[in-house]
This record gives sequence, C-alpha cells and structure tokens, in this order.
Amino acid sequence: MCGRTACSLAADNLRRACAYRDRRGRHRQPEWVRQERYQPSYNKGPQSSGPVLLSRRHLHQDADSSERVLMDMRWGLVPSWFKQDNPSKLQFNTSNCRSDTMLSKSSYKGALLKGKRCVVLADGFYEWQQQSGGKQPYFIYFPQTKDAMDKGMEGDEEWKGWRLLTMAGLFDCWEPPGGGEMLYTYTIITVDASKDVSFIHHRQVRAGKGVAGMPAILDGDEAIRKWLDFAEVPTQEAVKLIQPTENIVFHPVSTFVNNIRNNTPECVAPIELGAKK
Repeated sequence: MCGRTACSLAADNLRRACAYRDRRGRHRQPEWVRQERYQPSYNKGPQSSGPVLLSRRHLHQDADSSERVLMDMRWGLVPSWFKQDNPSKLQFNTSNCRSDTMLSKSSYKGALLKGKRCVVLADGFYEWQQQSGGKQPYFIYFPQTKDAMDKGMEGDEEWKGWRLLTMAGLFDCWEPPGGGEMLYTYTIITVDASKDVSFIHHRQVRAGKGVAGMPAILDGDEAIRKWLDFAEVPTQEAVKLIQPTENIVFHPVSTFVNNIRNNTPECVAPIELGAKK
C-alpha cells in the first residue's frame, strides 16, 4: 500500500515541474485550480490534501481533453453516491485502490468508467520494512539527474529540479446532501511491488494475493497523457498502463518520519543503517 508521501515543492515550482506538450505540440504548464489550498509537506498522510493532475475537460466540458490542470484534493476517495451528510462516516479505507479490483469495487468502478483518472504528484513515498528491532522507513522516488538536487532556479523556463513521482489515481466529486461546497477526493492505485522494493514488503506476502502493493507509477509523459486524456483513451486501453515499474530508487530514512506531525527535510534525508540516530 501507499500510506505516506512527500510533496515539498512550492506551488509555482510544482506547476513548472509538470510542464507538458498539448495535442498541438505546444509547451504548456498546467493551470492551478484552488492553488491557495495547496500546502507543501514532507510528510503527507490520508485525509490530508495533496496535488493531482487531471484533464481540464472534467471542469470545463468544452475544453481540449489533452489540457491539464493542477488541483489540490483530499486523499481518500469519497464516492459521489455516498449518501451520509459527513464524508468521515465512510466505513472503509479508500486511500489506496488495488488494481485487480478497481473494476469490480463499487467505490472505484463508477469513477473509473466515467474517466475520472488523475495523476497524484509527490517527491516520493515512504514504506516501512519490518525488522527485529521495529520498522525501518524507506523513501522511494524516481532516479534523479545531478542538477535535480538544486531545486531549479526561479527564472528558468525549463524545470531542471526534482523529478516528481507520478502515480496513477482516481478521483471523485461528492456533494453534501444538504448542499454546500463540492468535495474533491482521490485514491492511489496500487500494483504488486516490483522486485527492487519487494524486500521491504516481504512480511506482507499472502497466499494467493502476491506481494503487497506499491503505487502504480506512470513513467514518462506519454503514459501520463494516455492516463489523463479520458476522451481519447478509453478505460480498457488506459488500464494497460497500470503495471509495476523497476525505474525507482530508494534510501533508508530516520524514524523521525514515523510521526506524521514531523514535517521537515529530515523526513527524506538519507541515513546510514546501523549508525546512531
């Protein structure tokens, strides 16, 4: 599963890091929707809000479906059909959606068949390995270029900073029965862990269920384009993109990250295993 992420870029840099080419080949940056709600964090968990990419057509029916917008949504999908007056009364955990059941579980099937596909953005995500002395956290992310560590200069047209991890997700929009503001929420799709990180999950191998899940990562803009462009890429085609990836790296981090209230760069800083913390 994926239960903790980091997304530390400021709103403007996040937008620059999500630059893409539209259907006409024009270089674009996604427009922010509700940018004022976005809060960078080194330690995000379910029920917090986080940034996602989606097709502009979800918000404007006459828009080009290849155009993208950035939006801050709450983590933990609340289905549009949920009838209670308070989304916290939802009785099950919807922060992750297993890829092998997303077309059968009612919480996700409707959103998927309606094309409500999104890309969840993060610097990376955390996983914990069970050890004799407790759980050891790891930070998992895309391989970075040398100059990515320097976060990219404000004036640069092209983003050369940290390469964001792009995870496949589904979103939905819930309207309170008594009226009020619409609530946008998302879930992260999970797949079996790739060989490189399966050792972190060795405790979670269950008969008939494979290795415990990791996020379904979309590697490259073509995969992102196909996943987001629901008007051009039908569901049956899009779900073929949901596969484990080997193109990730990881390092151990301090148990400082275990407390979700801790929100500093120390959460993602590499440590040497066996060294005094």
